[in-house]
Amino acid sequence: MPSLDRLHQPVLVLNASYEPINVCAARRALVLVLKGVARAEESSYLMVHGHRNSLPLPSVIRLLEYRRIPQQTRALSRKNILMRDRYTCQYCHRALPSTELTLDHVMPRSRKGDSSWENLVACCVGCNNRKGNRTPEEAGMKLAKQPRSFSLHTSRHLMRMLGHTDDQWRKYLFY
Repeated sequence: MPSLDRLHQPVLVLNASYEPINVCAARRALVLVLKGVARAEESSYLMVHGHRNSLPLPSVIRLLEYRRIPQQTRALSRKNILMRDRYTCQYCHRALPSTELTLDHVMPRSRKGDSSWENLVACCVGCNNRKGNRTPEEAGMKLAKQPRSFSLHTSRHLMRMLGHTDDQWRKYLFY
């Protein structure tokens, strides 16, 4: 059985037209390939060993049928906020694993701050405690960047960033 880390490796998802449309975990990519929904276009050197056979872990998969992608909006979730902020605390600028990050309401909820793309940021526990129930200005803290919704531009930018770590992605991403 593969280690959990292997199954969480990012995999580039292409539409049938070879247009990059998403990034998913290797586990999901394997399921799509085994179900016959997608084909592995590129594979890593890592192998997944099953009871009857072994498969190379995909690095890039392509859907076999074209999927019309509606206006790309992402659900507001912890995972998507952390991805948008590149797993980096927006106050001290440290990149950390997701387990060491929290979400911070820039305008605290106790002051009528809502849970929206524009009011939530990735934040380390230390900075979140330091900021407390104050605005960043009141706490003497500065945001790395103003939070925005997760747009198609953000999504493509993230794919390009991840593509710098996997050479097999480069020919599918438009730099």
